[in-house]
Amino acid sequence: MKPKRLRADVLAGLTTSFALLPECIAFALVAHLNPLMGLYGAFFICTLTALFGGRPGMVSGAAGSMAVVIVALVVQHGVQYLLATVLLGGLIMMAFGLLRLGKLVRMVPHPVMLGFVNGLAIIIALAQLEHFKNGEHWLSGTPLYLMTGLVLLTMAIVYILPRLTRAVPPALVAILGVGLLVYLFGLPTRTLGDMAHIAGGLPTFALPDIPWSLETLRIIAPYAILMALVGLLETLLTLNLTDEITESRGYPDRECVALGAANMVSGAFGGMGGCAMIGQTVINLSSGGRGRLSGVVAGVLILLFILFLSPLIERIPLAALVGVMFVVSQQTFAWASLRVLNKVPLNDVLVIIAVTSITVFTDLATAVLCGIIIAALNFAWQQARELYADEHLETDGSKLYRLHGTLFFASTTPFLNQFDPANDPARVTLDCRHLSFVDYSAIAALKTLRERYAKAGKELQVFHLSERCKKLLKRAGVEHH
Repeated sequence: MKPKRLRADVLAGLTTSFALLPECIAFALVAHLNPLMGLYGAFFICTLTALFGGRPGMVSGAAGSMAVVIVALVVQHGVQYLLATVLLGGLIMMAFGLLRLGKLVRMVPHPVMLGFVNGLAIIIALAQLEHFKNGEHWLSGTPLYLMTGLVLLTMAIVYILPRLTRAVPPALVAILGVGLLVYLFGLPTRTLGDMAHIAGGLPTFALPDIPWSLETLRIIAPYAILMALVGLLETLLTLNLTDEITESRGYPDRECVALGAANMVSGAFGGMGGCAMIGQTVINLSSGGRGRLSGVVAGVLILLFILFLSPLIERIPLAALVGVMFVVSQQTFAWASLRVLNKVPLNDVLVIIAVTSITVFTDLATAVLCGIIIAALNFAWQQARELYADEHLETDGSKLYRLHGTLFFASTTPFLNQFDPANDPARVTLDCRHLSFVDYSAIAALKTLRERYAKAGKELQVFHLSERCKKLLKRAGVEHH
């Protein structure tokens, strides 16, 4: 590796590690867990996916989407059941990758992708507002002014520094600069240490202390499946986004296997589950992190912070980290999607807005699923409307229908409406050269059409069926000559 590339990855990894800390601590607290569980999870998942995953430059860790999924399990059954869920969830992720199902992410339409990115950008920004609270109450007076001022100073450094030099990541300079300012002037603002103390030892291997029974499986399986689904979705969509930013190609199946294995290791060593983190990935990429080393450095530094550097790290002002995450939110949001709202079809606009809203108010899995369903229904509607027939009378008095389009469940009614068995001549020919039969509804529609002509005492002949259509009809026992 070239020295310049090596330096860029190391600095990007250092910057990313600072951004990982408050997020992983916050998500652990959301899930009612010891903050160290979030940090151990970040160390294992970030390091292992960086080493063995299919997308260099992407950062994974103890993600918020996972925390929301598991909080009910932790409250009802405790931490040991969570660790078992992380193990099972990791196994499901690995199976998903080994079965080469990562390509299913291609089924996600671009408007859904835009909605996902926008929704997560809004979630990242809203999550930072919690740092403007002291317990249940919003900050006011001097603490609020100081916090706001430091956040704005951090954002200003991140935006302005790249215009002066690109030698160092602006987010790293902003975090260290504002941290030094607070330390030298003794400014009374909240620090990372006020969130949680992060000093700890090496993670130790221990299988979850639970009864290994079918009853346990019944408890953890629904959470593990949901956790795996959310984790895979967020990871694969973030991989797509990273591909776009870096103009290179990742390997989704390999990433799924690595993520699953990393989750299993994390669960075995007492860490939280996790997946790709879009905010930290954007920080890493914008800081120049393009190789595997950047993710490895970020992960290993998390462990070093826990073991040796916690007194220093706990002095980092939250305002600096909040400022960086606000910039990440702004950079993550697909502003181009607002500019094209009046240029793209209305149904695509509705998908973008729906996925963004559902991501913010529920969870990512629900949002993406809803987006795909809306897009699929719209596609079916559009395809159904495009079916049409050319018709004309032949010299022998028979009538020819030449069909164009796709015949499937949504277009069977328009298909049948093209014909007039009562008034057509005794012989009717149906030319299917430009008609595609897709499903059983299409076969049933052709069968219905035959019956209508037979009932009217007329003959219907079907020509130019594709080989695939003939096989479909033969299998269904429908005569097509």
